[in-house]
Amino acid sequence: MHRQILAIALLCGAGAAQAAEAPRLSVTVYNGGVALVEDQRTLEAPAGRSRLEFKDVSASIRPETVSLQAQGLSVVEQNFDFDLLTPEKLMEKAVGQQIQIVRTNPGNGQETVETATVLSANGGVVLRIGDRIEVLRDDGIPTRVRFDRLPENLRAQPTLSVLVDADRAGARPARLSYLTRGLDWKADYVALFDEKSGQLDFQGWITLTNNSGSAFKDAAAQLVAGQVALSDGGYQPNRFRPMPRPPGRGGIAGSEQSDQQGVGDFYVYPLKQRTSIENNQTKQVGFLAAPAVRARKAYQYRGYVFESSETARSADVVLMFANAGAAGLGAPLPAGVVRVYMRDAAGEAKFVGENGIGHTPQGSQLAIKTGDAFDVTVQPTLVSTQRINSTTNRYRVTYTVRNARREPVEVEVRQDGLWRGTRVVEESLASKRVDFNTLTWTVPVAAGGETVLSATIESR
Repeated sequence: MHRQILAIALLCGAGAAQAAEAPRLSVTVYNGGVALVEDQRTLEAPAGRSRLEFKDVSASIRPETVSLQAQGLSVVEQNFDFDLLTPEKLMEKAVGQQIQIVRTNPGNGQETVETATVLSANGGVVLRIGDRIEVLRDDGIPTRVRFDRLPENLRAQPTLSVLVDADRAGARPARLSYLTRGLDWKADYVALFDEKSGQLDFQGWITLTNNSGSAFKDAAAQLVAGQVALSDGGYQPNRFRPMPRPPGRGGIAGSEQSDQQGVGDFYVYPLKQRTSIENNQTKQVGFLAAPAVRARKAYQYRGYVFESSETARSADVVLMFANAGAAGLGAPLPAGVVRVYMRDAAGEAKFVGENGIGHTPQGSQLAIKTGDAFDVTVQPTLVSTQRINSTTNRYRVTYTVRNARREPVEVEVRQDGLWRGTRVVEESLASKRVDFNTLTWTVPVAAGGETVLSATIESR
């Protein structure tokens, strides 16, 4: 607050019943910036009513979620005190009260002590010392302020105080749990792809971030993957904050069963050993390692409406693989970013692109776009549109696929924007219906050549 306040001396006592044993912590972190903290400890309390203080709870605790359970102990009242001890706060609380001003003579080191009444601490400290009014200011004289007690509602750290009623005196095991904000996690993946062998090494990393204002020492941590509905404080239960979907492109969702531990409809990823999660810290822990996963590189083009383009468009470069046990992977994948590397001619791993995936169940087919292929292009043309009846049109379209590479390629052309009543009247290559609004063709193109795909489609 002011440089004159060089030291603060506090003379205070503590009379409340205290938690008698360090907690055995468990922290469960959900997507969306919320975590469940549970600790088990031994509490010492006298018979009858007393106040327990927990000085190691999260600074971002949601007090309405606190639950304290112990045999023979009932909760009467609980308070979360988060007005923290600072020099500024001490001065604010001392308004109207007496303090001591201690000044030191720089020449001889002699101290002078005066009793002062704090009149104001709004933008500066105004004091009454005897019959004069003085502003505490930086005038080059070493000065400190001495307080004789700590205000009751001012804490050195966030404190949960609970008024309890015990049926007997003595120690008993207890369990304290609550939700807190400020902890979050995400998954990151590294895929090292070998195009010649058609395999990739797939690794998963958990990135855990703690901005709660408190540290969690020696905690058993577990992470829950899934979209948890979070209200805006409990007052508007229908207003939820769903986790945004990542921008990456996925494939076909799967139905393969997993042995991964779950809770409700969510998957749980426990960390293998206890860890300390410090405040303002980002921690990374490996959770998945799958070598030799079968994969292939593909070129894709996706059209969302029937249209003509005056210029050719680059095809997407896509890494395709199955999240299935038979393919060498087979694990529920939390949402995150997949970073893809490939080896060059010298055998060095080079970064070739990244993209996001959503929460991906086991058995899914994944297609990770890593970039654009400037030497493989597709040019769509809407040749004609004919009205068949009041609900159906007939579209004749072509896709000119060109390959400037030195080797032949196959390009997957996907046409979205269809309806359930879509019918293919004719086509130069056989199509496949991926879902109710998507057709796909696999188009082979020779090295340095082009292939024209044509189709006539009736759609509502």
